Amino acid sequence: MTRLTRDFGDSMQGEAVHSASSDVNFSSNGFPKYMLGRDNIIIEPQEGPQKPSLKDIVAKETAQLLEQQQRLSVRDLAKKFERGLSTATKLSDEAKWREVISLDRQVLLKKLRDLLESLRGRVAGRNRDDVDEAITMVEALAVQLTQREGELLQEKAEVKKLAAILKKASEDAKKVAEEERAFARAEIESARAVVQRIEEALHEQESLSKCSEQRDLEELMQEVQEARRIKMLHQPSKVMDMEHELQALRGQLSEKSGQIIKLQREIALSKRRDENKSLLFELEGLESLGSCLCILPRTDTAPNLLNCSIQWYRVQPEESKKELISGATKSIYASEPFDVGRFLQAEIVFNDERIILKTSGPIDPAAGLGNYVEALTRKRETQFNVIILQMNGHDHASRAIHVFHVGEMRIKLCKGTKAKAKESYSTSMQLCGVRGGGNAAAQALYWQAKRGLSFILAFESVRERNAAIMLARRYAFNCNIMLAGPGERSSV
Repeated sequence: MTRLTRDFGDSMQGEAVHSASSDVNFSSNGFPKYMLGRDNIIIEPQEGPQKPSLKDIVAKETAQLLEQQQRLSVRDLAKKFERGLSTATKLSDEAKWREVISLDRQVLLKKLRDLLESLRGRVAGRNRDDVDEAITMVEALAVQLTQREGELLQEKAEVKKLAAILKKASEDAKKVAEEERAFARAEIESARAVVQRIEEALHEQESLSKCSEQRDLEELMQEVQEARRIKMLHQPSKVMDMEHELQALRGQLSEKSGQIIKLQREIALSKRRDENKSLLFELEGLESLGSCLCILPRTDTAPNLLNCSIQWYRVQPEESKKELISGATKSIYASEPFDVGRFLQAEIVFNDERIILKTSGPIDPAAGLGNYVEALTRKRETQFNVIILQMNGHDHASRAIHVFHVGEMRIKLCKGTKAKAKESYSTSMQLCGVRGGGNAAAQALYWQAKRGLSFILAFESVRERNAAIMLARRYAFNCNIMLAGPGERSSV
């Protein structure tokens, strides 16, 4: 009976030690692990590298997530939080499983202690001492299990807290990911709309460019055809024929004009003969801009013009008011742009006898002069080659070619790089045609740059002289200045 009790106690002790050896930690924080070799020799296993616990792994990964949160994308951050949440869930499940195992061990230890207490009352002697020792070991194991349960409870609370944090972080990450995904979708839609608009604009531009290119090509073809037609028309022989034809037409027109003027003059003379039988002089010349009118005697009994006093006037067609032309006291007078559209009248006084000669019609403008002046006004300055005939009323000995600059703000007379006169438009400036001086008067003008400085300039042609006068008067009028000849300021 004693041996049976002892064997039962030994078997219970061995079972208790075997059931508690894997979970109970003593001073070494766990029962020693060993193996029985040949002849019951205890072989201690070699200690390998300890693996980190699940709690340490979770803490390490959480720290890494917090460190890398600034440089991870939203999607990677959401994946990390989901991974941490799953790890925390596993840890919580493991803690629950450990709690269940711990409760089962407490129940077993309590049953074992009760069994040992009942057994101690039945045995005596050495077996009783063994039972007491087993009870002591069971109580120590119960104490360590209690401590372990407290640690497990603390770990469980931390795991729950960490799981809640990770769950919230995962939800926030999912929310941020959804927001970023929605924002990305909106950006993608906006980009697609922009791309579609750009494609439509490109297609429209391509269609417009094709239409424009087609239109330009058609216009170019028309211009080429027109150029070919003009080239065919302007063959050298045809151009020469056209020039000869134009010259012939000009000659015929000039002849007809002369005949008409002669007829008009004869009609006027016949009328005046009826009024004054003793008419001694007549006007000779074309009544147009650029020509000269000359007073000629009709009879041999006419007095010498050198002994007569002559004065030229302008007469308005609608009115009988006449305007004196200052300085026009010679028998020859070259009309200027101011005379266009007006009658010219010459009064000859001899021995208190006054003879009046008048043009048959107003002075006609020069053909093409208006268009020529309009073309010159497109420039800021026009240059004319001139020769100085007189300077300050004295003849100029040199016949060197000078350049007469007519600009928008001033008039300048230069020889090479040296300027003889350079004056802006002012009230003291005067410009008009030369009044008298022979047949060359139609190509000369009088220019007073300022008080005490005047010139008489001869141009290369009558057309350039009249164009210079008209151009200078237009520019001066733009500066609110009326540019005229001597004594004509008030009449203008």
